[in-house]
Amino acid sequence: MKKQHDKQIFRYNQPEGISSLDPAFAKNQAIMWAVHQLFNTLVEVDEQLQIRPSLCKRWRISDNRLVYTFILRDDVYFHDNEAFPNGKGRKMTADDVVYSLKRIMSSSTASPGAWIFNDRVDPVNGFAALNDTTFQLRLLRPFPPILGILSMQYCSVVPREVIEKEGIRFGRRPCGTGPFRFTRWEEGQILLMAKNEHYFECDSVGNRLPYIDGIRVSFLDNKATEFLEFTQGKLDFVNDIDASFKDEVFTKAGELRKEWQGKIRLTKHSFLNTEYLGILSDTTNSLLKNHPLRIKAVRQAINYGFDRKKMMMYLRNSLGIPAVNGFIPAGMPSFDSAKVRGYNYNVAKARQLLKEAGFPDGKGLPEIRLLTIPLYAELGSFIARQLEDIGIKIQVEVVQKSVLLEQTAKSQALFFRGSWMADYPDAENYLSVFYGKNPAPPNYTRYNNPEYDQLYQKALQEENDSARYELYNRMDNMIIADAPIVPLWYDMVIRLSHPWVKNFVPNSLNLLDLRRVKIER
Repeated sequence: MKKQHDKQIFRYNQPEGISSLDPAFAKNQAIMWAVHQLFNTLVEVDEQLQIRPSLCKRWRISDNRLVYTFILRDDVYFHDNEAFPNGKGRKMTADDVVYSLKRIMSSSTASPGAWIFNDRVDPVNGFAALNDTTFQLRLLRPFPPILGILSMQYCSVVPREVIEKEGIRFGRRPCGTGPFRFTRWEEGQILLMAKNEHYFECDSVGNRLPYIDGIRVSFLDNKATEFLEFTQGKLDFVNDIDASFKDEVFTKAGELRKEWQGKIRLTKHSFLNTEYLGILSDTTNSLLKNHPLRIKAVRQAINYGFDRKKMMMYLRNSLGIPAVNGFIPAGMPSFDSAKVRGYNYNVAKARQLLKEAGFPDGKGLPEIRLLTIPLYAELGSFIARQLEDIGIKIQVEVVQKSVLLEQTAKSQALFFRGSWMADYPDAENYLSVFYGKNPAPPNYTRYNNPEYDQLYQKALQEENDSARYELYNRMDNMIIADAPIVPLWYDMVIRLSHPWVKNFVPNSLNLLDLRRVKIER
């Protein structure tokens, strides 16, 4: 047995804290990262954003695209737990998949992921175990992104016995099939996970995964302290860094400064997240009555009126891509900068649009209030200063994130900062944000365009990926033209790690995957 100090332990910090380790509550990145170590899903997303088998070996889709049949692996075992006979983890079967997916939909679970199957999966016969190794899913109508949804952490497979034994404590004492098993959690202090010695996956030459012996998660809530711990070698990596250190570590071009080169490793990767400003579009809402944001030309003028490239260089150290295309971010398989043209900085065009709207040089245009959160106050001020030059006065109001979320959900925010992070790697996830029949969330702008809705429904019926992507691009262009949003930038995964961390590969969903990581101190 290895001595403690010889063990390969991967150490990272989670400043936001973790509220639960139950995948039914994997609603944010902090929970998803931990859950991804402890559990598996039927299918998963690879580095190229392709869906590949995980708990299943393969699947087939019926001709009418309503029935998905999954052939499961027969060598997957749950972690040892006293809820099982003799405390030994039992084999996972198709019944476990049925139980797990039904549990997400059950009102008694109260999962924030309950929406993922709504109006998509047959509520009566949606999930069935044909035998121990065959699971079947039945849709109400074709929905091409369903495999992507099944890769979400919400859809992790859990054992009924442990949940029935633990009840709501399952989120504190989880049991799954993942590469690591839960060992200890002192809330706000430390979370420990150990290598699952019976994990089913092997590498290409037959070595059992994972390579490392365990994971240690700390909960320092200060990003500056986190970065200092990293520089002292007490953490193996950090995901993004505190704004106060950005200029010290990165050049304006987004590269490591000379003094850091060779000491730490920087990896950058497109991240399926679009940062934007949203504009309420529901003209029946009293907030919009006689308000200039009702006028499309004013919304377009705002889009043309500030320099995204300059904003990214000076305020973000080029860590992100200026959003001069559509709402769908760079990195998404259907992203096409040639087919979806967004807004570039064009003062003359912005002035012309204001004049067309009846506000030459901004005359008669009342001040517009922008709601944002503390983290984005500086960005809001940058945009406000540039828009003032063309006659648009913006008052930046900084509120707490919970207040902003509540106001946007209740359609009480007229002009607000937002972001949309992909739940699964299909642009439908982004375009659903503007589907007229969707409430807020996800349709925070309350955009409603019957022509757009028709294209959205048509895209879901389209089997051919290329033809579906064409429809996606048309919808994205509609959003740009109608301007219910002001796209700001497409995000990047920024990871700083030490040279001793090997095989640490980022992905566009920014999931933390530690199965193949090695630590060679």
